[in-house]
Amino acid sequence: MKDERTLNQSLSDTFVILERVRKEYEPGLLPDEVGTISFVGQGIARAKGLPGARSEELLRLQGNRLGIVFNLDENDLSLVLLDESEGVQAGESVYRTGRVLDVPVGQGLLGRVVDAMGRPLDELGPIRAEERRPAERRAPEVMERAPVSVPLQTGYKVIDALIPIGRGQRELILGDRQVGKTAIAVDTIINQKGKDVICVYCAIGQRNSSIATVIQDLREHEIMENSIVVAAGAEAPAGLKFVAPYAATTIAEYFMEQGRDVLVIYDDLTRHARAYRELSLLLRRPPAREAYPGDIFYIHSRLLERATHLREEKGGGSLTALPIVETEAQNISAYIPTNLVSITDGQIYLSPELFQQGILPAVDVGTSVSRVGGKTQLPAYRAVAGDLRVSYSQFEELETFARFGTQLDEETRKTLERGRRAREVLKQAQYEPMPASEQVAVLISLIEGVLDRVSTEMVWEASKKIVEAVRTKLSKVCRQIEAGEPLSPDARKSIAMEAEASITELVRGEEDADPRVDEKEDQKR
Repeated sequence: MKDERTLNQSLSDTFVILERVRKEYEPGLLPDEVGTISFVGQGIARAKGLPGARSEELLRLQGNRLGIVFNLDENDLSLVLLDESEGVQAGESVYRTGRVLDVPVGQGLLGRVVDAMGRPLDELGPIRAEERRPAERRAPEVMERAPVSVPLQTGYKVIDALIPIGRGQRELILGDRQVGKTAIAVDTIINQKGKDVICVYCAIGQRNSSIATVIQDLREHEIMENSIVVAAGAEAPAGLKFVAPYAATTIAEYFMEQGRDVLVIYDDLTRHARAYRELSLLLRRPPAREAYPGDIFYIHSRLLERATHLREEKGGGSLTALPIVETEAQNISAYIPTNLVSITDGQIYLSPELFQQGILPAVDVGTSVSRVGGKTQLPAYRAVAGDLRVSYSQFEELETFARFGTQLDEETRKTLERGRRAREVLKQAQYEPMPASEQVAVLISLIEGVLDRVSTEMVWEASKKIVEAVRTKLSKVCRQIEAGEPLSPDARKSIAMEAEASITELVRGEEDADPRVDEKEDQKR
């Protein structure tokens, strides 16, 4: 009797081990659920014989290809293929896996380039994941969220001072093609160096050369080891383009739930919407406005709602989303841009007219807005940038009227001169992000009238001298500004005095080279 019990126990243990090995060898595969491919199209397929299949379930095709169940019809089901459809033929078998699409997450992804399935694209070996999580996940509840309270510095004066972004915010970047949208996103990633922010760059439908350029920029500026690139290029199947942003968000959420701050950039959601429209039309879903399916708003809202700042009891991490959208002929009121404007917490609009004039970054201050970031802004910014946005917008209106050659009074002329210098101050080259303290120093010099002493053409040179002087001689004040301490009147006065002293030689050189100065001296005599 004892031997019989021992034998039964051994058989039971053996069965448990075999079952575990089977599951590990083919995770979730259900061999009793086998269907047949009945139709293959461009990026889609239809299958019969899977009565137990569920919506968004992952199916395995011949050749280890994968697909997702999108439509559950009466007689068959429709799949979106996550691999190339070439080689898939009608009559082949298709198997259920019993699981939804998931991606690897963990520290092992830092510094890596992966596709939307988490498969490596950088030839650096396999991904050492800590676990796998579904690409589609529920957004945090309202009670799990905390107010956005910490700024996310982009390194651009025009954004950090006038359109500030907070950690946990969703800020849309939109504009026509080739106006610098990706440049702002990449510079924002570069500016996170040394700030303990994990960066995830999700490329959707971009050319492979463009993705390679972004990766090279991140490596050259030594930020790649703290970043992850999720790539679904222009030649990738439409299914991969569709799931890419959800996979990137899942990867980012792992770090957020560990209490880390994460920045996710979706470049861009216009191509994501087009990929979904392509799949929906191929699957015979009813088209709506501009042939987009009726749930086009929902696919973006459920994605961006996952960006938030968690409460301390939930880890206190944050996920900041910077979605990028391409407009056509400056049409901000188009279907997809207006959808995303209504979902996000503000937008940064890049004007092609400013870009053609050489005003870079080409941020249109009047059209751009941040509904949340103002509460996170450093106190030093609030002290100097409070009226700058209003005065700059007034300058742009005055400049339009001044072109007609009307007579200008002295006050209007001074406003125009100050506005032109403000525009020069807000210009910034790519790959040159500035710390908050240096930005504040230049803005104080502008507001206090220090830069009024130099010509508009020399504002850029004067700004560089001011930054160098403040960085070396007022290092304590710089540390106070970046630590979030209020800007005292004495500190503000010290910055203005140091700025004035730093450009003295520059002003003297301009006066010596300007013949009008000698004429004025002769008139005085």
